[in-house]
Amino acid sequence: MKTSDFYYDLPEELIAQHPLEDRSSSRLMVLDKTSGKTLDMHFKDLPSLLRKGDVLVINNTRVIPARLIGARKDTGSPVEILLLKRIDEKRWECIVRPGKKVRPGRKFVFIENELEAECEEVLPDGNRIVCFDFKGIWEEVLDRAGTMPLPPYIHEKLEDKERYQTVYSKTPGSAAAPTAGLHFTKDLLATIKEMGVIVCEVTLHVGLGTFRPVKVEDVTEHEMHSEWFCFDKNASDIIRKARAEGRRIISVGTTSTRVLETVASRDPEMMPCSGDTNIFIYPGYEFKCVNCLITNFHLPESTLIMLVSALAGKEHVLEAYKKAVELRYRFFSFGDAMFITDIKE
Repeated sequence: MKTSDFYYDLPEELIAQHPLEDRSSSRLMVLDKTSGKTLDMHFKDLPSLLRKGDVLVINNTRVIPARLIGARKDTGSPVEILLLKRIDEKRWECIVRPGKKVRPGRKFVFIENELEAECEEVLPDGNRIVCFDFKGIWEEVLDRAGTMPLPPYIHEKLEDKERYQTVYSKTPGSAAAPTAGLHFTKDLLATIKEMGVIVCEVTLHVGLGTFRPVKVEDVTEHEMHSEWFCFDKNASDIIRKARAEGRRIISVGTTSTRVLETVASRDPEMMPCSGDTNIFIYPGYEFKCVNCLITNFHLPESTLIMLVSALAGKEHVLEAYKKAVELRYRFFSFGDAMFITDIKE
């Protein structure tokens, strides 16, 4: 299976640069995973596609202001640090730019007498272990010093940082948003719950590796990035009961999907657990938990379009993407959505 098999042509003007004023007014393409049939709707119509007893699984992670701009203490030359994964109270795995000049022992300052850092280790993949020295509460210091690391294809400034957060975000730790969830409003979620759909929360802290391109031609040779997840007792109880009763598990986003399929692959009983996952889902994978998926439109040749293709079939997905381009859907993080399901006549 080749990476180029997942290419499609996307006009640059269809890459959404800003969120819509009303989150739920985005368009929704419904894709039948069996037949490939599509329907054109709006996200606010989602309740009409759900059933009492469905389980809607959301990722409650919250994006942190993970981009820090500072200077080397010895030379004053600029440095950019992107926080990827927290190791302990002071140490993070980071991407550092320019990387060639950042060796162990280098020190940086971001806010004088409040936030400084030192590079401790260079990892095999080029990332760094950085130790931060800060005064006060870390989250408050980071909020003052850092900015939101928007995806590289978004070139316009985001006026309201909360628009790159889901309305249900609560567990800080992500460097990027679980963007399928950006379409939900509190009112829409309330409507969904009132009709008897069970909303289940999991956590996966999204890393910037989600934007890393697949650089190998053979898909199976790609090394997937690792992300931290938590599948707690409440989620375990809800999912186990729904599976036993044959009810649908509907994952909101590829991140929630990665949690559920990681847990199901490791433990068929799906008991509570947490840790790191580097699960790579591409066509040929047999889903063990997820029945349906709400997702955005993803980059060509990305691991995300491969995951979607594993659920709905590569031909179906690429044909649906072709239609989306023809119908002028908005693509990527601030773009429109797709619901992969079984369409009932």
